[in-house]
Amino acid sequence: MIPLSIAEIARITGAALENVPDSAAIVTGPVIIDSREAGPGSLFAALPGEHADGHDFAAAAIAGGAVVALGTRSAGVPALIVADVPAALGRLARAVVDRLPRLTIAAITGSAGKTTTKDLAAQLIGSLGPTVSPQNSFNNEIGHPLTVLRAGEDTRYLVAELSARGPGHIAALCEISPPSLGAVLCVGNAHAGEFGSMEQVAAAKAELPRALPAGGVAVLNADDPLVAAMAGVTAARVVTFGQSAGAGVRAAGLSLDELSRPRFTLEMPDGAAAVELRLHGEHNVTNALAAAALAGQLGMDVGAIAAGLSAATAQSRWRMEVTERPDGVIIINDAYNASPEAVTAALAALRVIAAGRRAYAVLGRMAELGDRSREFHEKAGMIAARSGLAGLIAVGDEAAAMLTGAKAAGGFAGEMLAVADGPAAVAALSERLAPGDVVLVKASRAAGLQTVALALAAGEVAG
Repeated sequence: MIPLSIAEIARITGAALENVPDSAAIVTGPVIIDSREAGPGSLFAALPGEHADGHDFAAAAIAGGAVVALGTRSAGVPALIVADVPAALGRLARAVVDRLPRLTIAAITGSAGKTTTKDLAAQLIGSLGPTVSPQNSFNNEIGHPLTVLRAGEDTRYLVAELSARGPGHIAALCEISPPSLGAVLCVGNAHAGEFGSMEQVAAAKAELPRALPAGGVAVLNADDPLVAAMAGVTAARVVTFGQSAGAGVRAAGLSLDELSRPRFTLEMPDGAAAVELRLHGEHNVTNALAAAALAGQLGMDVGAIAAGLSAATAQSRWRMEVTERPDGVIIINDAYNASPEAVTAALAALRVIAAGRRAYAVLGRMAELGDRSREFHEKAGMIAARSGLAGLIAVGDEAAAMLTGAKAAGGFAGEMLAVADGPAAVAALSERLAPGDVVLVKASRAAGLQTVALALAAGEVAG
């Protein structure tokens, strides 16, 4: 963060000062929401949470070195008092961006793959100069400004991840840090409960290309018709990516190794080069191509991009994390989040990795699907039933509909089991796993099934 006085921050955010002995005191950052991360020069933003109120930890943050707290009420410490902390963070982040004229901002959105694409793009673009990108999935009205506020005078590139739970959300995030490059990955059924239809999801994602300036670049997925159509809403120059013949950045000759790691030839306007991804799953080709297109627009050549993609590693946890136990059991931890499309992609990767082995899928609920939740869970069960599984374990009441779908698919010879929670899933698998088996764990983050994958990965050798 660029250094700012408490008085300057108050002016930017419209805050009232309370218990501030010296308004000229300088905040150098970082801006934090966890008091345990406080250090000299930091600013603590007090947010309400499900289980705790950040205001209760303001004193600990100040004791840890924070210069001032940002909150909505008095906490008995030097504070900036505002009506809305996330909105104040957004105003502060925009002010920082406006003071960094050398900063180039690339933003990424889509119904799936945002975080992986952000991680790949940041690793590529980081070779061009100092780059800031979100930690994990800091992609909403809180995480996005916190990411932006990590930028300083030496930062050349900001790679932003933008999420939406309703219309206008992405547009608001673009106001905080106006991008000159924007990539849209796909339009799917994630958050179907909030949006109601794929067309409404597409309209929300289109807020990113719509926000780009005439001198900017819209990077659009040629393989997704709803994304490709966004060329009609942007004033920016359009660059396409995908496996379609007409895509400007393309993957040709795609194959998968025994761990479902993609191999392909990256074709770009300046040439072609071989890529061997370290990430698992064919769906990551889309993410790699989007990252390649962004890097290409910033001046990287195809050889450097291919080498960078081949060297890139997973940066965010619980996304197609593949662990092999000493007994040869392979655990695929893809439990960070889930949508109908993401479950389908994960099952496809499982089929490749489990070729010649017994495969189990532990599937939990897919959140935010609204009135169509049961329908989507049943369809996921049908797809699972056609994936050659030895067993399908549905965790929780909502996921139990997957078993109904698996039965309706017909011909499923594997075992079907409904369990109440993660510990029950672990217990069930502990009785069933044999050396060399493969287990996929997939669910929305709210289901908390990463604990299942972690427990299995750390489990005793099967006998």
